Amino acid sequence: MKRMCVEKLDMLQFHWWDYSDNRYIDALCYLNELRMEGLIGELSLTNFNTRHLREVIKREIPISTNQVQYSVIDRRPEAKMVKLCREHGIKLLAYGVVGGGLITDRYLNVKEPVGRSELQTASLAKYKQMIDAWGGWELFQELLSNMSNIAHAHNSTIANVACRYILDKPEVAGIIIGCRFGVPGAQHIENNMKILDLELSSTDIQKIEQTLGKGDDLFETTGDCGDEYR
Repeated sequence: MKRMCVEKLDMLQFHWWDYSDNRYIDALCYLNELRMEGLIGELSLTNFNTRHLREVIKREIPISTNQVQYSVIDRRPEAKMVKLCREHGIKLLAYGVVGGGLITDRYLNVKEPVGRSELQTASLAKYKQMIDAWGGWELFQELLSNMSNIAHAHNSTIANVACRYILDKPEVAGIIIGCRFGVPGAQHIENNMKILDLELSSTDIQKIEQTLGKGDDLFETTGDCGDEYR
């Protein structure tokens, strides 16, 4: 608060690495005391899976949001997380919606990137692994092609379609789009603003989900939200 020159934190997001150490409940109880004192506005989580979010809820600790990986490729939140959040008024903040940059026009009709020389960031490497687990590069290209056709019909981009698809999910409060030092951001900001005017029709969504249905269930192969980090 001193460093930010504020009298309270509007939202504090809490992450816990090792669930075998159950002191995360103690930590959240203390943070909730600070919330009740007015030093924290909203208490939120990052990468909590459904089981451990339920444990927090049982302790009657009010949680505003859970930040999870959620994209057209990675729809694991829909397996269990969404239902629990709906029941308790908790919203999701989605990251990875463009797969670190893979779910964009840049990777349409290109050969499969391999190795550090082509997957130059940890983010690209991580999301490429999710694509491999979901269905592989050939099926991913089919998905990008379908999304490109939808994007052209709306004078938009694949990235915009990917973002709008997740934003339209009822339990999603917002999406988090990353940026990197040294990469000009002005054009990205302008392009991202177009997401707000994009409306996907039921036909658009059906076309996307027809291709998604050909892929594997990442919940079964990778685990619940955040499990890939543990």
